[in-house]
Amino acid sequence: MADVVRTEVNNGVLTITLDRPKANAIDVATSQRLYAAFRRLQDDAALRVAIITGIGRFFSAGWDLNAANEGEAIDVVHSPGGFAGLTEFFALDKPVIAAVNGLAMGGGFELALAADLMVAADTAEFALPEVRLGMLADSGGVLRLPRRLPRAIANEMLMTGRRMGATEAAQWGLVNRVVPLPELMAAAQALAAQIVAAAPLPLAALKQVLRATEAEPVEGAFQTLRAGVVPAYAAMLRSEDAKEGPLAFAQKRPPVWQGQ
Repeated sequence: MADVVRTEVNNGVLTITLDRPKANAIDVATSQRLYAAFRRLQDDAALRVAIITGIGRFFSAGWDLNAANEGEAIDVVHSPGGFAGLTEFFALDKPVIAAVNGLAMGGGFELALAADLMVAADTAEFALPEVRLGMLADSGGVLRLPRRLPRAIANEMLMTGRRMGATEAAQWGLVNRVVPLPELMAAAQALAAQIVAAAPLPLAALKQVLRATEAEPVEGAFQTLRAGVVPAYAAMLRSEDAKEGPLAFAQKRPPVWQGQ
């Protein structure tokens, strides 16, 4: 199982590749390996962003039903980060890009929804078929999808399990890019390179601010923002990088970020 989850680092980008034939289905052990990769992203200051992708026809078929048939409980906690190591990793303050190479079914779709950005191959499809299997898409699908799509469209997907193609997903704003499959990783890497060029502290602050304020009205969100209760935002305001950005702009040179 050593190669089920592969990682590669290049210019601050951690690429995580799921390679578990035939459908990149995820059991507990695979979730734990994915969590270890995302934990590495969080803990290593040299890493700025991750790309999660799959090998083959599937991005991921979701929960490994064979493991379920062999006794893996339906309500088992897959890892400290939730299913696939990401769906409940709420403390992750670095961006994740899902490069959806193929079918993202059930928990595979929920893994993609847990990412911050999504690039999809033009042949990719998304579905939450859990109701057809006597289950609920409770690794984020039932919670995240109605926040990303119009309620009627989300309800249709959740209640019928129907598939949505990449082109339709782009029309609803669910994905950031749709590209031919041979161009998928180049597109994801180009997006990652833009993130690497940005300052790291504002990105962490962004994720924390969004988490802290997403359920609040704008006035309340401003109060939260100004109250000094979002650690990464407070750290950004008093950072050396906050001085470096304007200085570099004035001196007409690229900024040199220190992450502090």
